[in-house]
Amino acid sequence: MTEPKTEPKTEPKTVSKTSATTDPGSALSDLTAAELVAGYRSGAFTPEDATRSVLEAIEERDAAVNAFVRVDADGALAQAAASTERWRAGRPLGGADGVPTSVKDILWTAGSPTLRGTWLIDEAGPWVEDAPAVARLREAGAVITGKTTTPEFAWKGVTDSLRYGSTGNPWDPSLTPGGSSGGAAAAVGCGMGPWAVGTDGGGSVRIPASFTGTVTIKPTYGLIPLYPASPFGTLSHAGPMARSVTDVAALLDVIVGNDTRDWSAMPTPQTSFLDGLEDGVEGLRIGFSSTLGYGKNDPEVERLVRAAVTVLEAEGAHVEEVEPGFADPVEAFDVLWFCGAAKVLESYPPGAIDRIEPLLREGIETKGRGSASDYLDATAVRMDLGRLMGRFHEAYDLLVTPTMPITAFERGLQAPEGWPSQWWPSWTPYTYPFNMTQQPAASVPCGTTEAGLPVGLQIVGARHDDARVLRAARAYERASGAQYVRPVDNPRGAR
Repeated sequence: MTEPKTEPKTEPKTVSKTSATTDPGSALSDLTAAELVAGYRSGAFTPEDATRSVLEAIEERDAAVNAFVRVDADGALAQAAASTERWRAGRPLGGADGVPTSVKDILWTAGSPTLRGTWLIDEAGPWVEDAPAVARLREAGAVITGKTTTPEFAWKGVTDSLRYGSTGNPWDPSLTPGGSSGGAAAAVGCGMGPWAVGTDGGGSVRIPASFTGTVTIKPTYGLIPLYPASPFGTLSHAGPMARSVTDVAALLDVIVGNDTRDWSAMPTPQTSFLDGLEDGVEGLRIGFSSTLGYGKNDPEVERLVRAAVTVLEAEGAHVEEVEPGFADPVEAFDVLWFCGAAKVLESYPPGAIDRIEPLLREGIETKGRGSASDYLDATAVRMDLGRLMGRFHEAYDLLVTPTMPITAFERGLQAPEGWPSQWWPSWTPYTYPFNMTQQPAASVPCGTTEAGLPVGLQIVGARHDDARVLRAARAYERASGAQYVRPVDNPRGAR
């Protein structure tokens, strides 16, 4: 395959007109997973109807945002037909049966190439094995519609690659959706499926959730198994992405579950994350930090996040403004991150570093060549941070911060124009610390700026306290009346 010299190559989608145009109602593609399942149960429509609607939405809307690298219309419709028969027979496999779902092109998917945004991977495969989360989706009867865009090896906080070009934001396609799960967020945000599975090694589901006004959680490390193991090690998590907290909780139920291929996988939960989701925050002790003691926010982000905190307080939470008490751990994070990036290349032939994105190459050469002692020093910082946050949660049930200090910026840039650094951790200071500590952290939209761009509220819990994080996110969503409206219907959006 010929590699591009200057222009990024966007490979063609596999949606066919004949497979994807019989939509019984265009609104189906904009429904939540919960609404779709309710419709299947009542007989109002079928998984085949919903899947055709989603495929048509992809065909109509994806050109503007480039959320998908591959769409398997025929395969999705075959899965939907089987689901329709199960629903008609009264034997659905569960609450995900027949729900159209996309998967980030980082996770192995049997029968479909997983190219990870790089020219180093041969499309020929073979592609015979599912990642754990994908296997759980199949077991639950979900309809896998396609693979979503990612930067090369999911290494950064925006979504562009030499192989597939850049991805746009549903609210304004000239802006970035963030990354590295930007394709997943754009797909969900544009109504091209109610939910998606992404990954998060330093903010990669939360950054795009904040920038696109969608909902996500990076769960406690090990709750969603990963295979093959990430070169970024125990920083990397998988996470559900959707347009409502309820859908995120329901998808999390599906994709958790012990998998022996991941030595660090947790036991399969015995209860649903939907249990107690509506219990509210009354009596919870919430520590609020607008900057973690070292960040700086756009004034509108500051205003909207502070307003969101008052909603939680009005719902009965005991809120105290407090700093967790740690300095920015970015130097330690960079060592861990870019040593992992350097490790990625070891499985490829000599000269691979000359075929990857220039900024990634620079990061490996300047930040990823440390000694074993450097790595252990960074690990010690991480362990201290984890211990500090453990103590913090003895006093506070939850920590609330902005998800991001800024809103979405220009598509194709690595940082906002005029920003002092091109490295993505410089503009996402509130996400990566909680990959280092492996804590659950959700992002829920908390309003839009005067320019019409979404802002996210981050809710962080103690390790293994994922259910409480989701409960607080749902309490805010319910009390604020937040309800996702597809941005195409917003003046800022574009069809």
